[in-house]
Amino acid sequence: MFYYYGRKKQIAKYYPPPNYSTIVEPFAGSAAYSLHGDNWKKEVLLIEKDERVASIWEWLINEATPEQVNKLPDLKVGEKSSEFLHIIHAATKMAFHYKTIKVTPVLARNWEISKRYIKANLFKIKHWRVMCADYSAAPNVTATWFVDPPYKEDSGKGYRHGSGSIDYSHLAAWAESRRGEIIFCEGTCGDYLPFTSLLELKGVAGKSSKEVYYYKSSKAQKQIQLFT
Repeated sequence: MFYYYGRKKQIAKYYPPPNYSTIVEPFAGSAAYSLHGDNWKKEVLLIEKDERVASIWEWLINEATPEQVNKLPDLKVGEKSSEFLHIIHAATKMAFHYKTIKVTPVLARNWEISKRYIKANLFKIKHWRVMCADYSAAPNVTATWFVDPPYKEDSGKGYRHGSGSIDYSHLAAWAESRRGEIIFCEGTCGDYLPFTSLLELKGVAGKSSKEVYYYKSSKAQKQIQLFT
């Protein structure tokens, strides 16, 4: 819904579509998967540990109107802002640690784009729910579980609750115990589940990064059992 470092807005189309009536994102961020295509029509539960991000979702889901979003002030290059919703538009994972930020052309552009997008798509999320909690507090409902944690090692260290605070072996076991289907995202350092390649992303200055994922479906397992 808003700019968020590491969001999946551009690559959400490459992940398997949801096969259940409920989507749970236990590392919600900006919930790009739940907003992709018609996914938003499902019952959506967002779990977000960072209370600042969770509070944005609570406002958007429970209070905000298109008129209120339209009245949010634009950002001017060179000025400073201490609003967290502005700061996370800075296109860097280190933004999660900033208390104030100087508005750059990139930040101003990202904020302008987000305002238009939020205003146009706000109606999609009004039936959603959000919990401010650790991923482990998510109820084990039968659902499509889109698990997109801070990636292991350096790429996941910039967040407020980054990779340094995650026990990935525990996370893997927790994910495997979910009911329904699991779509689990990771980067090249992911070695705690049998990940497979998804795609390679081109970055700035010729750099690239690889996206991998793990998929498991209880429906597929039941079908296999029926034919064995």
